[in-house]
Amino acid sequence: MAALAINKSLDFNSLKDFLDVTDGNLASHLKALEKEEFIQVEKSFVSGKSNTNYAATELGRKAFNDHLNALEKLIKGIAE
Repeated sequence: MAALAINKSLDFNSLKDFLDVTDGNLASHLKALEKEEFIQVEKSFVSGKSNTNYAATELGRKAFNDHLNALEKLIKGIAE
């Protein structure tokens, strides 16, 4: 989610390289994020090859920011 929170969108291979994970691992995480409507998926063809792009939704950005805020509170010792 962090990679998508700071980029407008990323394709599957860029995410895979950035995160250094396997295709299967990345696909399962992306499916979970898509199910929660935290990301949107856009499939297209580029030079005859399939290309899948992922972008964070507003709901996803809010959930990610909420998560970061909760972590910050834990670190500061003031968790709610």
